[in-house]
Parts: sequence; C-alpha cells; structure tokens
Amino acid sequence: MVTRRFDPERRDRIIDAALDVIAAQGVAGASHRRIAEHAGVPLGSMTYHFAGMDELLTEAFRRFGDSIADRFDEQLAGAADIDGARRAVVDLIHLDLLDSQRDLVLTHELYTLAARKPAFRQITRDWMARSRRALGLHFDPGTCRMLDALIEGLFIHAALDTEPHDRSITVEAVARITTPLNHSEHATLEVATT
Repeated sequence: MVTRRFDPERRDRIIDAALDVIAAQGVAGASHRRIAEHAGVPLGSMTYHFAGMDELLTEAFRRFGDSIADRFDEQLAGAADIDGARRAVVDLIHLDLLDSQRDLVLTHELYTLAARKPAFRQITRDWMARSRRALGLHFDPGTCRMLDALIEGLFIHAALDTEPHDRSITVEAVARITTPLNHSEHATLEVATT
C-alpha cells in the first residue's frame, strides 16, 4: 500500500514556483512540467490542485498583484502627512518597484496576458483599485488616477530604458501631480483645453 505524504503547502509552493518560472521564462515558457520541477512536486499535483494552466496563472498573478498592493498599503498607511505621502510614492517607485527586475518582468507578463485574455483584466483592475485606495488615504480620486498612471508608466519605461531613472525627476513629477493648481492656473488650463 502506497501512503500519500501530507503536504499542506504544496498548492502554495506551486503558485510561487509558477511566478518564478514566469519571471525566468515568461508565460509562454511556463509549462506544467517546468513549474512542477521548480516546485519539487510530482507532475500529477498540477492537475490535482488546478483545473488548468489558466487557473494556475490566475492564482499566481493574483498573488503577485496582492503582494504589490500590500506594499502600497504599508507605505502609504505609514505616511503622516502629504509630504510623507509624496515621499512614500517616490520610495515605492524607486526603492520598491523599479529596483526589482523580477517585479518588472512579472508586471509586463501580466499586462500582456490581460491584453490578450479579458479574464485576466480583472486581476489588473483589482490591483489598480487597491493601489488607488491606498493612494486615496492622502490624495483625491483624480490625483490617485494620475499617480497610478505615473507609476505604471515608469514601470514600462524602466523595463525598456537602458539608462537608470533619476529619483529627482520622479520627485518633481509626484510634486507636480499632487500640488493643487491655483485659480489663475485653472483658468489658463481651461482656456488651453477649449
């Protein structure tokens, strides 16, 4: 009689292994066999724990999105005032997000998958909603959308640029986005957009 080893963390290990394989090989290179080998589990575990690759990818990218959103929550909840919130946004960009090649690759793999398969767009929408909620502790909804777009845009630039990103430029961009315009600047903008 064969006894089955009790392994309650196996499903979690498979999800983590999927993210590692995607970071190294891309979604296209993430096979059941490759992920099982990386997780150190029998190949049959893949179909036991997941109905198919889409379910595994959904779980893996949801975990990844949650981990980034958790960092937003932590950094922005710790900001005591608007200046602290601005510093937190810059730190998120430079110390946390742009510093990780793995996170850059996983983010772009998720974006590509979501662009091709609408079912994965919900993961990106949930991630954006959580990020904006964390930003919303300090900024109005319109400013949150602009900051979120800045962060996402810098992610894209970081993945494609060959030059390092200058923190002082990010500091200036965050300040411009988060500093309210005075009445005359609003009037000038309204004239320029009509």
